Amino acid sequence: MSEMSFEQMLNESFKTIHTGEVVEGTVIDVKPDEIILNIGYKSDGILSRSEYTNESNVDLTTVAKVGDKMEVKVLKVNDGEGQVILTYKRLAAEKGNKRIEDAFNNQEVLKAKVTQVLDGGICVVVDEVRIFIPASLVSDTYEKDLSKYNGEEIEFVVTEYNPKRRRYIGNRRMLLTAERDKAQKELFDKIKVGDVIEGVAKNVTDFGAFIDLGGADGLLHISEMSWGRVENPKKVIKPGDKVKAFIKDIQGNKIALSCKFDDENPWKDAETKFAVGNIVTGKVARMTDFGAFVELEKGVDALLHVSQISKDHIEKPSDVLKVGDEVTAKITDFSLADKKISLSIKATLEPDEAEKAAEEDADEVSVNIDEVIANEEAE
Repeated sequence: MSEMSFEQMLNESFKTIHTGEVVEGTVIDVKPDEIILNIGYKSDGILSRSEYTNESNVDLTTVAKVGDKMEVKVLKVNDGEGQVILTYKRLAAEKGNKRIEDAFNNQEVLKAKVTQVLDGGICVVVDEVRIFIPASLVSDTYEKDLSKYNGEEIEFVVTEYNPKRRRYIGNRRMLLTAERDKAQKELFDKIKVGDVIEGVAKNVTDFGAFIDLGGADGLLHISEMSWGRVENPKKVIKPGDKVKAFIKDIQGNKIALSCKFDDENPWKDAETKFAVGNIVTGKVARMTDFGAFVELEKGVDALLHVSQISKDHIEKPSDVLKVGDEVTAKITDFSLADKKISLSIKATLEPDEAEKAAEEDADEVSVNIDEVIANEEAE
């Protein structure tokens, strides 16, 4: 028997490895772009950044240190320079494929961080497997801008698994819809008409605001926002505002809300406060060509007709009044059913002044009639 050379004995002391074999190694050196491992072979194994992860900007010194144990897969036993080329991400992807397959079959809820936002959706990575969630499956409501999800950890289920085409599709909307349906059922089980409830303004439109009640949205119509006049809901409520209201009506899954609480009703005792003959003071809230509306209390407007503003003839209210002016007048008509009040400044004049004003009005009417007759005769 021939004696073995030292080199032969040294080689015999090392295990043999093959391409595709999974081995365990110990980290003996770490650089920003590669990890060196002792894999029990005559050559150390090289694990480059590109074979560690799909992320291009990772500093490997932050993910591994000398002495760490790692399970890797052999890509090449000899790269031409005597080095063994290893991969970690491909082994992780193989394991990840099995993980995703099991999750798909069991409809398991997975959790992962969003690594990329695209025009058509977002991407997450689970055990080195890239899963795409289309924009239509990201949320249960339409979202034009998905950038807010970048870097966020989200839950989803895998609804399409096709390893041959490397097609893995996730669905987050399914979970949100199920949660919403559950919350909606719980909400409708406990609420009833008349309940006072607090919610958060979700969307404000020209006709009202949708209030998130925690399971369903309630509509707060513009006419129910206040006992006073609301011209633009967006000036009263903004998205995110907390809103206290009561449930006015429930029809199926539609909830109508109101902020017009009875104890705040300005028309309570109105028959006494605004009885015909009472003298009241208020501020001009808005004007038209035929008169000015005077706010007597928040939610109570009275009409001051142009003919009742002054003893002198006035073409239009804006000739003598402006919004914000304070006026004192007498109530000449009141209707609780129609919630209408008529005012007159002329009625507050002294008797002789009132009579004179009435005579002037009569004379003016007479003159107008005479003019009409004269015109007709001329024709």
